[in-house]
Amino acid sequence: MARTEMIQRGLLHAQYQSLYGNSYQAEDMDKRFISLVEAHTKLFKEQDVSLFSTAGRSELGGNHTDHNLGKVIAATINLDTIAAVSKRDDNTVVLTSEGYPEVIVHLDELEIIEAEKNTTEALVRGIAFAFKQRGLAIGGWQANTTSRVLKGSGLSSSAAVEVLCGTIFNHLYNKNALSPVDLAIIGKFSENNYFGKPSGLMDQMACAYGGIIGIDFADEENPKIEPVQYSFSEHGYQLVIVDTGGNHADLTPEYAAVPKEMREVAAHFGAKHLREIDETTFASQLPLLRKTLQNDRALLRSIHFFEENKRVTNMLKALENQNIEAYLKEVRSSGESSFCFLQNLYPSCFPQEQGLSLAIAMTKMLLGSETTVRVHGGGFAGTIQAYIPLDKYVFYKQAMEAVFSKGSVTPITVRQRESCCIAE
Repeated sequence: MARTEMIQRGLLHAQYQSLYGNSYQAEDMDKRFISLVEAHTKLFKEQDVSLFSTAGRSELGGNHTDHNLGKVIAATINLDTIAAVSKRDDNTVVLTSEGYPEVIVHLDELEIIEAEKNTTEALVRGIAFAFKQRGLAIGGWQANTTSRVLKGSGLSSSAAVEVLCGTIFNHLYNKNALSPVDLAIIGKFSENNYFGKPSGLMDQMACAYGGIIGIDFADEENPKIEPVQYSFSEHGYQLVIVDTGGNHADLTPEYAAVPKEMREVAAHFGAKHLREIDETTFASQLPLLRKTLQNDRALLRSIHFFEENKRVTNMLKALENQNIEAYLKEVRSSGESSFCFLQNLYPSCFPQEQGLSLAIAMTKMLLGSETTVRVHGGGFAGTIQAYIPLDKYVFYKQAMEAVFSKGSVTPITVRQRESCCIAE
């Protein structure tokens, strides 16, 4: 029986809830996967395909702390990148992503290619190198993907692609020998060294793992994972992401300045990361730090780091205790700290465009000053995150989309499933 017919007959129905929670329509998902398989057959003349799914993620707390070995709380979400994959006889990866040029990587060449930085080719090459470096098998495959992880939305579309490629190598050639944590570390390695972006590990970890997790990065090679079961909708809230449109300038220098400035403070104490510094010691040295660094923003960002770590601990405890009010209080505090101290709501080079600030202000105007809303992800442009009472969701969506365009408000739910092969 052809794969498309198997999907029509309900091949994937038993898996949908673990992938998409309750926010899906089986018919819609069937059409999505059938279209994916049909495209694979058209592109590669191959009908014997495996199906893969890797989700995006939403940071719930711990804004810009992972790169200094801090603590975060994040959720794997119901928006995913799916792939139809078949093996190749040669040592080549061919990846076709909907709306993007075809990516071809020859696995005989795995060294860093400077001209390839900031490309998907670099990501694939770096992932393959990391597998080989660990003594694992690599081999050719061809895949086409389609994604509902909104690009540039802070939901980690790039991390989802990294983890997806790692999952494919892991499943096709290594019998799933690597854990989600391993796949996340490999994705970060590729993004940092081959792609050339100085990201932390949170994005890849939350895309790979499944569910809501607390992550303590004190030991970066062996991060401590604390899963917690929780449903926001069962407690009366719809978690939403609002895409404000964002700035089209190159914001990499703004992102890179955050970890750099925190590490400048750490270097004053002879350390590499802020996590290695005791907060009391930091506070006692503030007079000297201000004179020597000549950078108040670095000090403010460091204060945010120390306080944000405490908030993550409190957020996890609140969810474990089923205390939604205590949890939301910490989220609000995280949002205020990001705005005032971390200062990642708009680029300092272009203060005229403040979509994130406007979206937060509008949310409070519409639903009251105590509404829970914060910057989402890396910041400077892109998205905010808000917890909307279920009975106010339709009103909120209509009002926000009148300003930020139709489709800018996306409801999200927590996905329990890790990055995986769902059919072969």
